[in-house]
Amino acid sequence: MLDALTVATAVAALALAAWCGWAASRDQPTKDWHFIGMGVVTLLTVVQLVVGIVQLARGEKPEQGTTIFVAYLLGAVSCVPVTGFMSLAERTRWGSVTVAAGGVVLAVLEVRLYDIWGG
Repeated sequence: MLDALTVATAVAALALAAWCGWAASRDQPTKDWHFIGMGVVTLLTVVQLVVGIVQLARGEKPEQGTTIFVAYLLGAVSCVPVTGFMSLAERTRWGSVTVAAGGVVLAVLEVRLYDIWGG
């Protein structure tokens, strides 16, 4: 895995979590700008998914197993979009809290991906 991409994704996820947490503390739902931020974070996870699949196709293997690595990659890609859709259903501050929680979860998934790959 590309360590810089993993760190960038985790930092972006935590920034998104802080931003949405700030909105929730001000009693605001997710807004268009938050969805742009979610799109950026999701794009980073999609790039990471492609890099991971390419590395697997080239014959590189994660230390803790391919199956668990792919499962974590898919979980990382789906984390922010799922919480984004949930925030659309809950147009109160709790929608912002949901996205903030998703950002924290994604950061933890990134740390785990790094560990699974052999970091």
